Amino acid sequence: MRRLVQGGAALAQHAQPASPDLAWDDVRVFLACVDGGSFRKAGDILGVNASTVARRIEGFERQLGYVLFGRLTDGLVATAEGEALIPGARQMEASYRDLVRRMNAPKVDHRGVVKISITDGLGTFWMMPLLVEFSRANPNLILQVDCAVDSADVLRFEADLSIQFSRPDAPEQIVTRLGSLHAYPYASQGYADRFGLPKTLEEMKNHRLVDQVSPRYPEGTWSRYLGIPIEGIVGIRSNASTSVFYAIEKGAGIGALPTFACALDAPVVPVDLGIHHRMDIWLTCSRTTRQTKRVGHVVEWVKSIFDPARYPWFRDDFIHPYELVKMAPAGTELQSVKGSFAATPFRP
Repeated sequence: MRRLVQGGAALAQHAQPASPDLAWDDVRVFLACVDGGSFRKAGDILGVNASTVARRIEGFERQLGYVLFGRLTDGLVATAEGEALIPGARQMEASYRDLVRRMNAPKVDHRGVVKISITDGLGTFWMMPLLVEFSRANPNLILQVDCAVDSADVLRFEADLSIQFSRPDAPEQIVTRLGSLHAYPYASQGYADRFGLPKTLEEMKNHRLVDQVSPRYPEGTWSRYLGIPIEGIVGIRSNASTSVFYAIEKGAGIGALPTFACALDAPVVPVDLGIHHRMDIWLTCSRTTRQTKRVGHVVEWVKSIFDPARYPWFRDDFIHPYELVKMAPAGTELQSVKGSFAATPFRP
């Protein structure tokens, strides 16, 4: 029989309660001793000297309250307690290696849910068509688009990021100005054929108006631009851009749409009255959320689709809708909104 080296066995006589806090480094040294069969070979595995391994094992045994190895003249042999520890230690080793593999894996995919709050017009007519391709390229992302009139509170985690027309002032937020949105009077070709189009602000008294009232279009905005009372000429009023677009497209009257409507092939014509309304577009998110890789990935994409250098309708300077049609970026497939909302009304 192999003779035990004196000293290690005495530890069992002064056992201490086991600590629930196991450090991976201690388990790693333990497994190196199991695999190497001696302090010297364990040291070779770990890249340290044998005396360091011996001190680590002795400290680990004191923490656990029992002996892990019998010290033999020609190496180590696991005790019954040590043998019982090996399966759990192997599982811990496998979990650690899996964690390292995941941390070192190429960051080519982004997983999880990203909640985007955006105004209904920009969300429906601009973002959503472009979002389809982005979603295909990021199959592990769930992109939740909440179109609303009111801005979401990103500090209360109502959304991961918000695209809005009012500039937030909370210092805890990261705020980026994306560009400008220019609203311009439009009418359907059918309305123009039937009633003609006004050439002056005064002539608007003889036309019907589709009015939008919302935080970005306060009540009285049309009166201020036209310089006339609008009571009596408003036919339809809504807070939603999608509803206003539908009403204009169906010939209900003249209303405000983004200047890029023509570039998206919308079935409407601009009404040149010498007026337009400009609004800043703001992107905001919390500092905590912005550090999340999936949210940061979406933020960079959002910036790209509102880039004024690529999409001229988001520039600060006003460009006539017909000019924007000529300036649409070459090679970019823009979604046509023609017919998107011009459904035949149901008649029972």
